[in-house]
Amino acid sequence: MEMFAALIMFAGVCLVLLLGYPVAFSLAGSALFFAGIGTWLEIFDPVFLEAVPNRLYGIMTNETLIAVPLFIFMGVMLERSRVAEDLLDTMAELFGSMRGGLGISVTLVGMLMAASTGIVGATVVTMGLLSLPTMMRRGYDPSVATGVICASGTLGQIIPPSIVLVLLGDVISSSYQQAQLDMGIYSPRTVSVGDLFVGALFPGLLLVGLYILYLVMIAAIRPEAVPAIPESELNREGLGTRVLQALMPPLVLIVAVLGSILMGVATPTEAASVGAVGAMLLAAAQKRLTIARLREVVQNTTRVTSMVFMILVGASIFSLVFRGFEGDELVRVLLGDLPGGVFGAVLAVMALMFVLGFFIDFIEITFVVVPIVGPILLAMGLDPVWLGIMIAINLQTSFLTPPFGFSLFYLRGVAPPEITTAQMYRGIIPFIAIQLLALVALSVWPEMATWLPMQVYGE
Repeated sequence: MEMFAALIMFAGVCLVLLLGYPVAFSLAGSALFFAGIGTWLEIFDPVFLEAVPNRLYGIMTNETLIAVPLFIFMGVMLERSRVAEDLLDTMAELFGSMRGGLGISVTLVGMLMAASTGIVGATVVTMGLLSLPTMMRRGYDPSVATGVICASGTLGQIIPPSIVLVLLGDVISSSYQQAQLDMGIYSPRTVSVGDLFVGALFPGLLLVGLYILYLVMIAAIRPEAVPAIPESELNREGLGTRVLQALMPPLVLIVAVLGSILMGVATPTEAASVGAVGAMLLAAAQKRLTIARLREVVQNTTRVTSMVFMILVGASIFSLVFRGFEGDELVRVLLGDLPGGVFGAVLAVMALMFVLGFFIDFIEITFVVVPIVGPILLAMGLDPVWLGIMIAINLQTSFLTPPFGFSLFYLRGVAPPEITTAQMYRGIIPFIAIQLLALVALSVWPEMATWLPMQVYGE
């Protein structure tokens, strides 16, 4: 009976979320409501709720999560500092003379912004505002243009420093320790956010390379869809200097943040503080740091951080009640009985997350679904870094998939009315296929995610 109550509670939360209620309060409120009903029916032990204060205290004292507001601050500061605008202008001059050059420029800028900010929504909106009008004016096919912008804007999901990887790394670490304790290993190994950052580098660069390869193929097959900018309209004078000036700020920041992690000089949390200070210094060096702008950045950072942590609190209460209803045991039985063994279990979980990604944000999936299925999958012997990167790419794919892909919503909000939603859907389909191809490649060659962390950390 308790197990069925867990399923009903999960379905109830999904229904409440679809009705549009705030995520954090939906999770906590639904969990407490079902806990009350369960206590009344004597199928839930209210002793589980006594662990809530300890869980909340654990969230407040979790040093890893300090990286979240710092990376958000860094991303918002760079967004307000017009780094993306300078990059797009110079990259368009550099690649514009070749067919598909504007699309390649957008992809490369998306990669650099992902490695500098890690915030998907801001990147998609910024790229849409800056590059979409230019691409339309140059005669780009609307489907190709919107597809490139959506896909490159979501690279912040997988390329570190990514907010997704910070949150996912903390959850995967807890799940890995729980899995080992369940197996009777009382001196458990750990996995860190830094492991996921390093493990995500190759898969992230693979996606960038596949995006560019697709644009090159489009240029060869349908040159009219991605025309070049006439040489007479390009300003080549001092181009090398301008490219260097535009590239240096994000590259310096990337080296400072990721380099310090890769060399073992700093933890991700410490590197995030370096990134936050570095973003302020870059804005000040470009004379774009004012008191008003700093106030705006701090307010936006506080707003986003509050949302993330409120969802984390709600999800923590939800997962506690879910376990009180023996939901984790139900999931273990269901996954264990699937045909195909470990492969079947991973495939089922990935399919579930892919579908959930249509309706709810990656934060809810990370905090609600991963703590439930993570310990079970990791107890089957899966590598935690590989599983974390697989989940991140999967969530990135669902972020793009029509009709509910969040990136499509972001771009729809800033795209001109003459670009139809159907054109945006057609444009994103090839990039979804590329994402799925990368997911298959990572499942076949897990070393793409695990080799570099082993070399860096020697584990």
